[in-house]
Amino acid sequence: MADLFEGIVMAEQRFHGEGYQEGYAEGSHAGMAEGRRYGALHGARIGSEIGCYLGFALTWHCLLQKCTDEKNSKKMRALDSLIGMIQKFPYEDPTYDKLQEDLEKIRGKFKQVCSMLNIQSDFRIGTERSSLTF
Repeated sequence: MADLFEGIVMAEQRFHGEGYQEGYAEGSHAGMAEGRRYGALHGARIGSEIGCYLGFALTWHCLLQKCTDEKNSKKMRALDSLIGMIQKFPYEDPTYDKLQEDLEKIRGKFKQVCSMLNIQSDFRIGTERSSLTF
């Protein structure tokens, strides 16, 4: 009789343990898939933002290249600095511990360059529904 009750108690513990293991494995799998999707989306946004900054900087660098006065010289140095920061950005290393810090520095330099060029640093493309802002 004691063995019968012990079997019932042990079955409950065994089923609890098996259920926990199955749930943990399923949750881990779902978490990995969700993390991968989030990482790809977030990475694409950062890549788009950095690409926009680089295209902006290279275009203005070409436009100001022929002007040699002191004002444009300062603008060119700021643009060169922004381009250098973007080129050194670790695109292929998502584990880089200063990724967000470097991204903030690039954003700050971009805003500085926009201020020097008297350009609004908040881009809006298209209609209100489809706008691109950083």
